[in-house]
Amino acid sequence: MAIESLRKRAVRAALIPLLAFAPPIFARTALPQPGVVSAADPRAAAAGAEILRAGGSATDAVIATFLALSVVEPQSTGLGGGGFLVTGSADGHVDTYDGREAAPKAADAHWFYRDGQPLDHRAAIPGGRSVGVPGNLALAALAHAQHGHLPWAQLFGPAIRLARDGTAITPRLHATLASAKDIAGLDPQGRALWFDPQGNLLPVGAVVKNPALEHMLERVAGEGPRAFYTGANAAAIAKAVSASPINPAPMTAADIGAYHARTAPPVCAPYRTWRICGMGPPSSGGIIVLQTLGMLQRFDLKALGPNSPVAWHLIAEAERLAFADRDRFVDDPSFVPVPTKGLLDPAYIAARSALIREDSTMAEAPAGTPVGTDPHYALGTPIDEHGTTHFVAVDARGDSASFTSTVESAFGSGLMVSGYLLNNELTDFDFVPDRDGKPTVNGVEPGKRPRSSMSPVVVYDAAGHIVLTGGAAGGITIPVQVIRLLIGTLDWGLDARAAITLGVVMPFPGGIAVEAGTPVGAMVPALTALGHPKIVAMPMRLKANAIQRTPDGWVGAADPRSEGASVSP
Repeated sequence: MAIESLRKRAVRAALIPLLAFAPPIFARTALPQPGVVSAADPRAAAAGAEILRAGGSATDAVIATFLALSVVEPQSTGLGGGGFLVTGSADGHVDTYDGREAAPKAADAHWFYRDGQPLDHRAAIPGGRSVGVPGNLALAALAHAQHGHLPWAQLFGPAIRLARDGTAITPRLHATLASAKDIAGLDPQGRALWFDPQGNLLPVGAVVKNPALEHMLERVAGEGPRAFYTGANAAAIAKAVSASPINPAPMTAADIGAYHARTAPPVCAPYRTWRICGMGPPSSGGIIVLQTLGMLQRFDLKALGPNSPVAWHLIAEAERLAFADRDRFVDDPSFVPVPTKGLLDPAYIAARSALIREDSTMAEAPAGTPVGTDPHYALGTPIDEHGTTHFVAVDARGDSASFTSTVESAFGSGLMVSGYLLNNELTDFDFVPDRDGKPTVNGVEPGKRPRSSMSPVVVYDAAGHIVLTGGAAGGITIPVQVIRLLIGTLDWGLDARAAITLGVVMPFPGGIAVEAGTPVGAMVPALTALGHPKIVAMPMRLKANAIQRTPDGWVGAADPRSEGASVSP
């Protein structure tokens, strides 16, 4: 097993946009292929590739990858978090799975208030009040039941070995630990893992063993998800949250036992000659991606190319409109009527696109009024998240699985149970329950799942072949990273890795933000000349992974900003 050299395959991968218009060429790739896994850590990608080599499905592989990431990338994901999964079959069928964390039964509209005032967002993160009931394992079990080929327990083997034998602290993990010492060392279990007895952070390369997580993984492997959601583990989660030394909050074992992952209809829309499918609410990512691309269809982005400030201006304008709709309308559909169909209606998107000009900037980018709008709800507040990861697999049958998972902020709430961190996902809710006499669209309610930006996608060509699948991590930047990936590959003819390497442009309070140190970051004067009143060039912790179909087979791509890698069986 070897980590693929993506640079060596970049030239071949660059042919992909031409192939999208010539489906017969892909007949050469109908032969069996071993598949590929791409993840933010090579050890986790290797775990997924091991499962593919054993005959596992793409879904099996991303579950094994997730479990391994729980060991090697605990700052971003784990058993104590949640996520979204999009599976795409070689015959064109798409399923989506919602494993977003849920508020406990005791949660109410003033959950994040103290002394009559909403908490500062940063102050609300550590401890129990920010913890939602974890959904990752329930999602994995549901997806495995429908798309798994190997036994459930077999998927845990690589992660169990990693936890038992130990894994080295990588530079990225070390840097994140150094920047979040207080939250990483909040719980005695975390301090024992990553700090020496004197409280000093362990160095890069130090090998960390996690026997508590090893034993938890063994239990869930043998007993299934009930070992997590019932009994001693459920009681331990409830105790950790309720008795937290910081921000304790009522959570019960019954809250954990009542959790269920759920399937949801995918959101799909055409983009030029392709069909793109993603995750629907409570994730806003799929809607943002599809709305943005839909508004851009009337512009010749291919002719403009990636070096054109006008192209990035158009992308920014479409994103501004999509994000305005997101903040106004998207929430947990079990609690709020989300007008998903209206938001993706071609006529509505065309009307929104008509607001965009190539030579000038909109003074404002207000939310629209799609069919199905409920005037009962007020505008919510954009919330950011940072502790997220994405991973993707394609198997020998040509089926794909794209999984974005998170614990919210780096190291989540800082609370640990059985060697895994508990999320701080509830801080994705709007802390203020109402505005102008109306409830905010993303307010806290018992059992509710907070809005997310996660955007796993799968792309089919006109002949029905999967040509690309992927996603990203990085909070509010997730949809714009995926938009960049799709435009970079489908419009600009870049291979997936080159597309991921591009900078991003995105809405920012009062203007737009661009990634500093990239060609897009150097376009500030040109974008200013187009009328953008405020442009912030800033470093961004971007992280994306994708798999692309080429004439020679599947090619994985990992963000060079990360420690990611693609591995084939």
